[in-house]
Amino acid sequence: MSTAQDDRYSFIAEWYDPNAALMRRYQFLYYPKDSSIEMFDIKNHRTFLKRTKYDGVSQEDLYIGSTVEVFSRQLHFVDYGDSFTARSLGDKKEKTLAMIKPDAVDKMGMILDMISHKGLLVTKAKMVLLSRAEAAQFYIEHQSKPFFNGLLDYVTSGPVVAMEIMGGNAIGVWRELIGPTNPSDARSQNSQSLRAKFGTDNTRNAVHGSDSKESATRETEFFFPSAGPSRANTAQFTNCTCCVIKPHAVLAGQTGKIVQAIVDAGFEISALQIFHLERANAEEFIEVYKGVVAEFNDMVSQLCAGPSVAMEIRSKDGATPQSFRDFVGPADPEIARHLRPRTLRAIFGKDKIQNAVHCTDLPEDGLLEVEYFFKILDS
Repeated sequence: MSTAQDDRYSFIAEWYDPNAALMRRYQFLYYPKDSSIEMFDIKNHRTFLKRTKYDGVSQEDLYIGSTVEVFSRQLHFVDYGDSFTARSLGDKKEKTLAMIKPDAVDKMGMILDMISHKGLLVTKAKMVLLSRAEAAQFYIEHQSKPFFNGLLDYVTSGPVVAMEIMGGNAIGVWRELIGPTNPSDARSQNSQSLRAKFGTDNTRNAVHGSDSKESATRETEFFFPSAGPSRANTAQFTNCTCCVIKPHAVLAGQTGKIVQAIVDAGFEISALQIFHLERANAEEFIEVYKGVVAEFNDMVSQLCAGPSVAMEIRSKDGATPQSFRDFVGPADPEIARHLRPRTLRAIFGKDKIQNAVHCTDLPEDGLLEVEYFFKILDS
């Protein structure tokens, strides 16, 4: 009898070929037994990559919407390749919408950390400011309720952070984590829940979660539309600098702790979004280091190795790029640990490539780097 270990998982993967300016499609096969992969060119009906052991991809990376880098090519998984894979992995990869409401945005680091501890993965995230019309559309099922206008006032009073989260029984796990609608009920019934910790009343209750698969699909599509323009980001493009949490730190579940450290240090996160950088974009973004830093190619590869969290950072002191760079610390975490042990890179960095975060080095580049993510890539 065959076991899951003898099986292989099949996906349809797309890769944009910049030389031919074409989107190429492959059948991507993953063999869990020995972590090997194989690829077939769908259009040309031929083997593209013979079965090869490849440590850069793990079973955790296998889900629709995931991006993996294979031999410097960024592959996007767009569909299951067969019904066995859909059956085997589909339930483990349930998705739902999570939203941090305006009164809890300053707690988002702690909330992201609790999401990570529950074994859920944040696959998309974006800070947005809803208009009244957008909020009414999102909460359309409450239209006839007496609290509807108050809810719209509240949810448009400041930015929200919308997230697509994924995991086994994601809808149920997230609903359990957020707790009852009324924070006082949450405090008596589930004292460790988000609403017990951060909620005030039935309306100002910190977070939102979809209550069914249908709602999850509709609400995720509302914030992250598969076609048409995306919701506007909240970048302000004044007195700002750029911070990017690198893929190794995101995949290690450190996003929440890094975000909270930034907020606790008195900085404002005025825009936030998850990006999957193509190699050409990563090279363009850190082009100033080309020919200057020996590790340039490795730095590019790290920025493409998975999801990054880009943020616009602002401060009250008017010298945001300088003060934030001081807070981030030296580029080499080893040096940071000796000289500046309380800086971000000292605490979260591993080495010069995996040094937790990128931050703008030159004050005059702060705005340019923020614009690169929140004007160019987000368009």
